[in-house]
Amino acid sequence: MADKTGKSSYKRVLLKISGEALMGDQGYGLHPPTVARIAREVQSVQEMGVEVCMVIGGGNIFRGLQGSAQGMERTTADYMGMLATVMNALAMQSALEELKIHTRVISAIRMDEVAEPYIRRRAVRHLEKKRVCIFAAGTGNPYFTTDTAATLRASEMSCEAIFKGTKVDGVYDMDPVKYAHAKRYDKVTYDEVLAQHLGVMDASAIALARDNGLPIIVFSLDEPGGFRGILAGEGTYTIVQEK
Repeated sequence: MADKTGKSSYKRVLLKISGEALMGDQGYGLHPPTVARIAREVQSVQEMGVEVCMVIGGGNIFRGLQGSAQGMERTTADYMGMLATVMNALAMQSALEELKIHTRVISAIRMDEVAEPYIRRRAVRHLEKKRVCIFAAGTGNPYFTTDTAATLRASEMSCEAIFKGTKVDGVYDMDPVKYAHAKRYDKVTYDEVLAQHLGVMDASAIALARDNGLPIIVFSLDEPGGFRGILAGEGTYTIVQEK
């Protein structure tokens, strides 16, 4: 992950986190100290000279699949989930700008009063100017998750890797919280993730990453300094890529 000088070998990465990561110990919504802590993680990576973009889920506020399961029409439920991701993106933008980091929220659904519309060349220019870009509202289409949106945007932005921040320090063959004997993988292929249903991301996101040769690095977002540490060649993580 790092060269001999200790600098990151990655120049541009996408950080994907779930909406639940912003809840802290709460059962719902946003926990401002947790949002601020994640913002400091992003700041530490940007200080290494790495260009950072982000995709944040909306499950802490509303999850489209759950709404659909409770009888709501799926398309409407998914659009509500997209709006939840915009709320999370605005919260993260506020936390980053408290740290004097120029940030742009870029929405796949037009809402010009609060976010920029997604225009690829403009987003690339923001990254080149060392601004953090937070891509909100998923792909703008129902039936696609924020995992798929993250892989799509990472491909469009020519990111060199997706960093998937989770509650655990990598990919396991079973839930390590429930099973003490769960085995952690250092490396795993896209096809193994799909065949073994390892739950890194949904199948569409994994297939898109595979087709574009985009590695996915799964690490613990709860580990202070974990994001920067991995980019510096330290820490524990699982990398999903071709053999």
